[in-house]
Amino acid sequence: MFTAADFLTIALLVGLEALLSADNAMVLAVLVLGLPKHQRHKALRYGIAGAFVFRAIATLLAVYLIRLRLVKLVGAGYLLYLAYRHFLGAKDAQSRRAPPKALPWMGLTALWATVVKVELTDLVFAIDSILVAVAMSPKLWVILSGGILGIIMMRLVIGRLMSLVERYPPLVDAAFIIIAWVAVKLLVEFLHVEGYIAFEFPRWLSLGLIVVIFVTAFLYARTQERR
Repeated sequence: MFTAADFLTIALLVGLEALLSADNAMVLAVLVLGLPKHQRHKALRYGIAGAFVFRAIATLLAVYLIRLRLVKLVGAGYLLYLAYRHFLGAKDAQSRRAPPKALPWMGLTALWATVVKVELTDLVFAIDSILVAVAMSPKLWVILSGGILGIIMMRLVIGRLMSLVERYPPLVDAAFIIIAWVAVKLLVEFLHVEGYIAFEFPRWLSLGLIVVIFVTAFLYARTQERR
């Protein structure tokens, strides 16, 4: 039975997905940017298609997601590693600001290795949005509709982010600062949920800091471009 409340809930879920996926979109954009241009959209297409499947399965198994808290800890460690490798592994600022090159991984080609990383990264970030969706509506079709539309919106955002990061090299540094911040946020969330600390970052602070970092880097890059 379709009701006006169902469609309102879907609209709210799409909005929440957009807010919750701001950091996700930045991480995925950086992962895909390391591929040759002709493979980037293919990796995103495969990755997003897989995300639809994983989100649907995860929604059906939402009751068990609460037990996957360790995923956030693993995700935080991986993102911290990416930021560490970016800032301390480069020889100079010019090479650091070049998009990170995608490499083969565990016998997979660079393309499929990137697709797998996109899938795993999306899984880390999907837990929060799925649990929020389940809390907002008991109807499976409402939850899935909101999630699917949210993923489509995220795909559009990632495409725009890739274009900006490629055009303005300083945004690469900003992207990895955001990745480091997201890693810290995931670690704090894990420690908070496990009861080790009472503190947690408010959602508005997390999103606001991402916006400030990105806008500051963008304005700096525009200033450098005019010189």
